[in-house]
Amino acid sequence: MKNYFDLSGRVAVVTGASTGLGLQMAKAFASQGANLVLLARRMNLLEENAKALKEEFGVDALPFACDITDTERVKAAVAATMEHFGRVDILVNNAGTGSMAPAEQISDEQFKRELEIDLFGSFVCAREFGKEMIKAGYGRIINIASIYGLVGNLFLGSAPYHSAKGGVVNMTRALAAEWGKYGITVNSICPGYFYTELSTATLETEEFKALAQRSIPMGRYGNAGELDTAALFLASPASTYVTGQNIAVDGGYTCI
Repeated sequence: MKNYFDLSGRVAVVTGASTGLGLQMAKAFASQGANLVLLARRMNLLEENAKALKEEFGVDALPFACDITDTERVKAAVAATMEHFGRVDILVNNAGTGSMAPAEQISDEQFKRELEIDLFGSFVCAREFGKEMIKAGYGRIINIASIYGLVGNLFLGSAPYHSAKGGVVNMTRALAAEWGKYGITVNSICPGYFYTELSTATLETEEFKALAQRSIPMGRYGNAGELDTAALFLASPASTYVTGQNIAVDGGYTCI
């Protein structure tokens, strides 16, 4: 049977790959034969993850400490990728943060920082790795946005996060429109509620569990691995004619 998700010989760059969803997606790509470039700020975790991926899946994995808001460091990550692998096929813009407070209490610094990491950082990575994809005439860019980039919410004040992720959603469309002629597809995944370092404390409150029961048609949070198939689809040859799309993986949250 043909494996439509086969990524053998491809090189996938994943930002925010030290923990959480980024590491899960890196494992999914490795399971399909992709070599990896793991980007995040905590080098000790990246080195541990690279070693584990090599041992479990037999792929090559390059750890590289990178703050995605530092343009020169992103350029250095591109150079290291090209020196080590000679190519880049897939980029997952996963690194992000989340400012939560009532809008009237959000400081200028909080709002700017959110945009800097979630929107500007994603653009810088897309631009710099995209240059190599343009040269190659091939690329798959997957931006990790959020359901909060598509809708508002009644539970948590998080206007900076909504704004930044909404920007990622429309940046996805803009890059898809510009780069389709180069053989590059650009799509986003909009996750619903998944456990991460940033979200666990909130998701574990009784108030938020009750919210999930009322507002998520499937009545639960996303489980580990349930984002992987969407990422694999968008990274693989199975999605050659899919670009500029924002796919919600949210248990139905945004359909009501």
